[in-house]
Amino acid sequence: MTEPDTKKIDSLLQQMVEDDKFSGTVLVHKKGEVIFEKAYGLACKRFSVPNTIETKYNIGSLNKLITKIAILQLLQRGLLDLDDYVGKYLPDYPKDIASKVKVRHLLSFKSGLGDYFNEKFPKVIGQLRKLDDFVELFIDDPLLFEPGEKMHYSNAGYVVLGKIIEAISGMDYYEYVREKIYKPASMNDSDHFELDFPTPNLATGYTLNQQCNPDGTGQLQFRRNNFYLIGTKGSSAGGGYSTVRDMMRFDQAIDKEVLLDAKHSKMVMRPIDADPQSKSKSAILAGGAPGLTALYFKFFEVGYTVFIFSNYDPDDVEPLVQPIRSIFLPDEETGKIVTMREHRE
Repeated sequence: MTEPDTKKIDSLLQQMVEDDKFSGTVLVHKKGEVIFEKAYGLACKRFSVPNTIETKYNIGSLNKLITKIAILQLLQRGLLDLDDYVGKYLPDYPKDIASKVKVRHLLSFKSGLGDYFNEKFPKVIGQLRKLDDFVELFIDDPLLFEPGEKMHYSNAGYVVLGKIIEAISGMDYYEYVREKIYKPASMNDSDHFELDFPTPNLATGYTLNQQCNPDGTGQLQFRRNNFYLIGTKGSSAGGGYSTVRDMMRFDQAIDKEVLLDAKHSKMVMRPIDADPQSKSKSAILAGGAPGLTALYFKFFEVGYTVFIFSNYDPDDVEPLVQPIRSIFLPDEETGKIVTMREHRE
């Protein structure tokens, strides 16, 4: 294809900014060459701080891809097998999890584990600092179904993957990611930052709220920050921070086989049980939660990658998916977005 119409991308985003449907940063690159990058809206409304190319955004469940790479690194080194049971590495876990759930099940959302965004979560939202803090939220819950029977989105499953990484490597999960993924990929502005620390260039997330007018004649819509909705620190299931340029480096590190060998690099952007010879023209991954959206478009055949990070809600930003896709694959059927997050009302 000819070079994409970046003016169309800019116009689309500018209109969304005018409609208060977008605040964030976009980057388009081809094999590491930046084709288009621009920031829109405010990183902090209270102090009128604009978003920039260097703004660090919460990328939500895109972190699951990073956790998957960590597991594939251990697989490549022969330190685990996808058909190993959880109990091999975490023998003290409840019997059903330890003896029935495989690493493969965790990666493919077929483990029977559920979520940690449950009734316990609001009570400890300011105390989440390590993976064990997240484990306490779900470890006593029964499996939702027999592992392998069906697919069900699971944040809890990716926390267990993080614990397996810790058990095998002997490293804290966050340290492992910094040393084995962020450092070799030169992602110097990425980490699981804690919200109560003054991290420079960190975007505040804003989620849309509604309340009745005082006179009862209708509803007011307004945005408030998401501090009390997402937790102090993220986990191996999501909640880390990155910039669009760091994620471009991450994307290049996958393509150039910096993080994994050729065989295992091919497993990153496809489902773990997919045919290794299968090919796709594109992959579109989405992470999100109240006040944050992260979109990762990979157009394999034409060679372009697009990152769109926002400190607004997924319901605001995800309508961009098909218009952006049509710019790069104009003759293709629209297809569906592949989310790395659960849709919750």
